[in-house]
Amino acid sequence: MRISTQSFYEQSQTAMNSQQSNLLRVQQKIGAMTKILAPSDDPIGATRALAVSQSIALNKQYAASRSQATQTLSLEENALQSVTSILQNIKGLVVQAGGVLSDADRATIATTLRSNLEQLQGLANTDDGNGQFLFAGFKSGSPPFVKQADGSIRYAGDQGQRLMQVDVSRQMAASDDGRSIFQTVQNGAGYVAASRVDVGSIAGNTGTGVFGAFSVADPTDVNYGKDFVITFDDPATTYQVDTTDVPSVNVVPGAGLLPNNYAAGEPIKFGGLQISISGAPAAGDSFSVATAKNAGTDMFGAISDIIIALEKPLDTGIAANRAQLLNALSTGNKKITNAHDNVVTVRSSLGSRLLELDNLNDTGDSRTLYDRSYLSDLQDLDYASAISEFYQRQTALQATQQVFVKTQQISLLNYL
Repeated sequence: MRISTQSFYEQSQTAMNSQQSNLLRVQQKIGAMTKILAPSDDPIGATRALAVSQSIALNKQYAASRSQATQTLSLEENALQSVTSILQNIKGLVVQAGGVLSDADRATIATTLRSNLEQLQGLANTDDGNGQFLFAGFKSGSPPFVKQADGSIRYAGDQGQRLMQVDVSRQMAASDDGRSIFQTVQNGAGYVAASRVDVGSIAGNTGTGVFGAFSVADPTDVNYGKDFVITFDDPATTYQVDTTDVPSVNVVPGAGLLPNNYAAGEPIKFGGLQISISGAPAAGDSFSVATAKNAGTDMFGAISDIIIALEKPLDTGIAANRAQLLNALSTGNKKITNAHDNVVTVRSSLGSRLLELDNLNDTGDSRTLYDRSYLSDLQDLDYASAISEFYQRQTALQATQQVFVKTQQISLLNYL
């Protein structure tokens, strides 16, 4: 069979091109460090590798979200730690103010409390360093706590919580709104007692009655959980206790006889509660005993009330002034205690979330490590086999080239 020169050259070129293509393919795999250059190399492996790569990318995004949430919650925890310290200091100052002090001493304590109040407002307006306020809810672009013309502090944020997707099926609140921290009390805060104070044209108590600690005597009482008012009659040796409901209900009927006799220091029982009042209340004096949520939950307002009471000069010749001061301090101390407990509860929630983020990070790292290992099995190159194949292909190409060179020299003209 005769083989034409053209056919010979075409077949030789095809053979060398094939060898070169195979060699180049091996070189590309070695350079790319993968055994899958195109899906056609391993359709099933390429599909699995794509799915695993997407899983790794998603885990990376979750890790970034967890990192951001950890940073925000850590900033919040640092701020609330400072708030806790300030509230503890305020409680100590309130107890100190209840002692035998001069007007100047009480004014000094009031000045310190005013400084603490400003510090608390500053902490409540903490931002994350990027102009986003931690405790403003969704209105994070502006300070949440704004001082008004009358000196009160108003919450200008909302109660939104920024949620972050920190894992496949876990959304976590990465912030807490200021109202739930600085203007809220816990459900178990109980009751707050207070005496009537001067408000505008309404005069406060004029007697020397001072309320003491109260306790829960019967939580199953039908009136337990309501707000009450203890009012002293004329003469002030009798009293009655009514709910603040409309219409109000007298809850200490005195075996069907009104009014009830008052004895200083003896507990007054009503609505499942009991409270002792010492001193001599005047006719018309009243004391409120309200649930903590209804008694006023504003931390800033409670501190301001204490400051006002301390800045008022105390006429030592009028015993009623001393009684008003002690009652105001007792009420303020209870409200500050409730506020402190609420902040501690929020900090406990922060600690739980930070711990959960740490656990999710560990789980995410393990998941990523497994995915990377599986992806390596799917697409990483076996260098020993690849280099062996490279030399094999290179030798085959060289052999093909040499065969072509030798064969093209065969001609009848060489034998003439």
